[in-house]
Amino acid sequence: MRLNIRKKNNYSYYSIIKDYTDVNGKRTTKIFEKLGNQEQVEERFGKENTLNEIKKYIDSLNSESKEEIIKKEFNPNKRISLGIKRQFNVGYLFLKKLYNELHINNICDEIENKYQFHFDLNEIFSYLVFARIIFPSSKLETFKQCQNFIEQPKFKLHDEYRALSYIATNINLIQEQLFNNSLKVTNRDSKVIYYDCTNYFFEINNEDELRKYGISKQHQPNPLVGMGLFMDGNGLPLAFNIYPGNKNEQETLLPTENKIINNFKLKDTKLILCTDAGLASDKIKNFNIKNGRGFVITQSLKKTKKEYKDLIFDDNNWRIINDLRNTYNINKIMEDEELKEKYYETIFYKIIPTETKSVKQDLIITFSPKYFDYQRNIRNEQIERAKKIIDNNETIRKGKNQNDYRRFIETISITKEGEVAEDIAHSLNEELIKEEQLYDGYYALTTNLVGDVERILRIVKGRWEIEESFRIMKSDFLARPVNLSREDRIKAHFTICFVALFIYRLLENKLIHKYTTSQILNTLRNMSIIEHKGCGYEPIYERTSLTDDIHDYFKFNTDYEIISYKRMKKILKDIK
Repeated sequence: MRLNIRKKNNYSYYSIIKDYTDVNGKRTTKIFEKLGNQEQVEERFGKENTLNEIKKYIDSLNSESKEEIIKKEFNPNKRISLGIKRQFNVGYLFLKKLYNELHINNICDEIENKYQFHFDLNEIFSYLVFARIIFPSSKLETFKQCQNFIEQPKFKLHDEYRALSYIATNINLIQEQLFNNSLKVTNRDSKVIYYDCTNYFFEINNEDELRKYGISKQHQPNPLVGMGLFMDGNGLPLAFNIYPGNKNEQETLLPTENKIINNFKLKDTKLILCTDAGLASDKIKNFNIKNGRGFVITQSLKKTKKEYKDLIFDDNNWRIINDLRNTYNINKIMEDEELKEKYYETIFYKIIPTETKSVKQDLIITFSPKYFDYQRNIRNEQIERAKKIIDNNETIRKGKNQNDYRRFIETISITKEGEVAEDIAHSLNEELIKEEQLYDGYYALTTNLVGDVERILRIVKGRWEIEESFRIMKSDFLARPVNLSREDRIKAHFTICFVALFIYRLLENKLIHKYTTSQILNTLRNMSIIEHKGCGYEPIYERTSLTDDIHDYFKFNTDYEIISYKRMKKILKDIK
């Protein structure tokens, strides 16, 4: 700090000014303390040796710890400066720490060296990933939102769009290198891999090579793009693919699984594939019984052959894990309240050897009293909603899926004599209700694995993680609808979503799954600081157990009452 003397109208005004460098490296000054005019200064410091006394005072200020004592002055009559941004997000810094630990910058450098373009791909890619998690929006809006980060981006909007093409061209490289780099950061359970598909709609009317009309999982009447996602046994994304919205999902699995085995150097790993019944083709099963591999695939009980159904619905010969001596009759258990309460959370199972045209496998059936009540209660609620619509004579559309309560409503438009009825009548479809009730409490899967039923069921239980990943991308990262038209940019968009998902799920793992998705994302999004020019940054978010856990894990803090420029520069340096 130093003395500044400003003369105006033959009067001298004294102030102490402070030189400082902000986090962006800009050198500037700020008035630290106004001492007043000549009369006020002489009254405070004396008429003799006034300047020397002022300099002694400044020396004493310079000797104080600037990390602990920061003087702030606010003028209630002075408006803030026009067009000066003062509030910034620092939640992304924790994502950036993981991003850098994964050495994604090296992946970007490799791409940059390959094509010799003249913009910073790593800066663009990193900001697109952080913004997808913190400020999910369109690419144009993302460019604007990046200005909310404490480190201001230097790239231009046109560079952002140019970068998308190079990202799309190198989808396989990004996935392969991300997997390899992640092995040094976290444990990857690559012995079990999960696969599932979803699709994303585009608010357009005309198809093109990638965006095709198909069966939308969101029931949107728009062209679609499909996405297949592989996940490892720890719930971390492994790989993904993008395909036209009208393509059969079964055709998407094996090409990507082959890439995983070859590119990720997993040829000697005895992979176990877990997926749903929609991907239960013989071709997929045959591939996953070679070289010691295995499969665990859910099975639709309704589509099971009658000869097996007779064995499934036989109430006898049910077993419990770790009890090989006894068998149980589940009908007796369900009819006896005491027995039902005793075994309420128990999972009963039976194994039925089956085979397809070319694959020998076991059909494992489970039954749970708790699952029985859960399904029965859900259906009863749906039936009550259907009754209410019928009683109120509301307009009724046909139910589109197994979770739509309208599926229980049947329309009668023909009389008993076969003539067209004057009035259309609606009633409950009692036959459908009875048919669905048959399957309450049951769950089925097919597998070529032998022996450890507990492990097989544990593998199946992990499928919810991949469904949760799709939900996060669609609902929390706003990956839909996609506001892009070029195929390369669409593929780049999903690559960004994939990397963002990986970093987020990695953060969840680091926090030992103590918090919900909304808690983590809302906390990161609300971690804002406000700059006091010349002093530093003041946190304006709530300190919680979650922010404490984040700071403890990453070993830097943004929750001091004031963060000096020096401390903030150190944080930014350490993250790199």
